Amino acid sequence: MQFSERGTAALSEVRRFMADHVYPNERAYHQQLEQVGPAGYPPIMDELKAAARERGLWNLFLPHLAPDHPGTKLSNLDYAPISEELGKVGFASEALNCNAPDTGNMEVLNLYGSEEVRQRWLLPLLEGEIRSAFCMTEPDSASSDATNISLRIERDGDEYVLDGRKWFSSGALGERCQVLVVMGKTDPRAPRHTQQSMIVVPKDTPGISFGRSPTVFGYADRGGHPEVVFEDVHVPAGNLLGQEGSGFAISQARLGPGRIHHCMRSIGAAERALGLMVQRALQRETFGTLVAHKGVVQDWIAESRIEIDMARRYVLHTAHLMDTVGNKAAATEISGIKVAVPNIVLKVIDRAIQVHGAAGVTQFTPLAEMYAHQRTLRIADGPDEVHKMTIARREILKHDPDFRMSGSGSAEPWVAADQQDDTQVSSRP
Repeated sequence: MQFSERGTAALSEVRRFMADHVYPNERAYHQQLEQVGPAGYPPIMDELKAAARERGLWNLFLPHLAPDHPGTKLSNLDYAPISEELGKVGFASEALNCNAPDTGNMEVLNLYGSEEVRQRWLLPLLEGEIRSAFCMTEPDSASSDATNISLRIERDGDEYVLDGRKWFSSGALGERCQVLVVMGKTDPRAPRHTQQSMIVVPKDTPGISFGRSPTVFGYADRGGHPEVVFEDVHVPAGNLLGQEGSGFAISQARLGPGRIHHCMRSIGAAERALGLMVQRALQRETFGTLVAHKGVVQDWIAESRIEIDMARRYVLHTAHLMDTVGNKAAATEISGIKVAVPNIVLKVIDRAIQVHGAAGVTQFTPLAEMYAHQRTLRIADGPDEVHKMTIARREILKHDPDFRMSGSGSAEPWVAADQQDDTQVSSRP
């Protein structure tokens, strides 16, 4: 594995950007966020975006970017350490237009949207002028099996009509969120993994309303994670992404890169937590000596260093495989890092909280919010248990190609991703 010259140069520039613009403005960002509220837009963000674009740090995540749009077209391997740096501060990715869920949505629109959809929605997303949300999870369905979704998408002449509910549609309440990418069921009678389709829905379409807005461990994240209610929502048929029945395959194509981006940013959060742990240990005294002198704290520091470095290597290896053999061939590794990294990072943050004492669970350090986010990642984009079942199945099949996880002839929804035929997904509707 070797980083390109372009990637190395971009990483150096990102580190300078973090030092010059992001870290000095952390307090201002949070102060402004308190003033505008969780649905608002802190003005400092536009200043940060302008500074990032001036330095050429824009849309770094999208390797298939059209030549007439700004972006560095980095490989997954090159992007990995950059995303790690951005993961050290929660809002840093947005400053470079590299933030979820927009990253995944832009990739899907770029690959599967019609020219009209790309012009209407992809371009302003690439310019950072608007935000988007991804509507897949449902309150009444076990979303660990994406084939469970029940929102209906029915063809009616030149339109599709949507009825159903979604939730954990992150960012959908934000004032700049203007478009939703929605996954629903177009043909309940089709084979299990071709019943679903994905469609673009403007947020202001009549029939869309918002219900409950859950907090995450008490945190009201910017833009929220609301319940979105679709009641007789009509959208043009041209808003369909790919073909009818390709929604599940598109979702898997979207979630693969999304999972590795989460893991990359998580490594950055772990590094910051370790740094805060060491700094606190060097500042506090208990029973006559520095906390850093305590054997148990030294053990925590050492274990954290070892675990972070192992996790980083695993992520870099996975990024390299995605670049060289493709996302499908790297599916086991993508699932592996999705399980391993959040669990490792949680341990590091937990140790840092312990060293900080009571301050560690307050809003006066970033640790508590970081912990809440990382714990959520054990569920988001597929819970640990589903990824482990997928990994186990692939390992067992090496020895017994006829093995069935269920012990019967029933469908195995958690292994659907690695059974998909890449030709099912058209690059255009």
